[in-house]
Amino acid sequence: MRTLFLIALAATAWAAGDGGLRAALEPPATRRPAPELAVKDSAGKTLRLKKYRGKVVLLDFWATWCHGCKQEIPWFVEMQKTYRRQGLAVVGVSLDDDGWKVLRPFLAQARIPYRMALGDDATAKLYRIDSMPDAFLIDRQGRVAAVYRGGIVDRDNLTSNLQSLLAKPQKSDR
Repeated sequence: MRTLFLIALAATAWAAGDGGLRAALEPPATRRPAPELAVKDSAGKTLRLKKYRGKVVLLDFWATWCHGCKQEIPWFVEMQKTYRRQGLAVVGVSLDDDGWKVLRPFLAQARIPYRMALGDDATAKLYRIDSMPDAFLIDRQGRVAAVYRGGIVDRDNLTSNLQSLLAKPQKSDR
């Protein structure tokens, strides 16, 4: 995980210079199922993505030492507040090496209103995380619709993609 730090710094510097990472929505017919997660959240409960079917999920892989990650969190908080009633669920998965020891104090101070969990190397491998921040938009059927890999997202692009996914009723993507 320590090498992720160096990669994240480079990616953050790159993304900050051009406005952030943009992603196009995959056509519904070519979307692949999001890998299933089974990670513990801050309340000690197991977080499973399949429980979010019917919602659009913004899945954020981050760490407390990642400056770009911390820059995105207020945006994701705002998106959760703005689009929650339309079916958005923001889920954060920390990949901090020191686990809850560093994550709990950060969460207590930051007061993030969406669900947070702690991942590990197996979780990172499942989603092919080799740099951070990484964000995945998952449609209402549990399929990956867009990926923002290795840098800060372009906020306008992410918002546009979220709005597009949220505008589609649950059964229209099939």
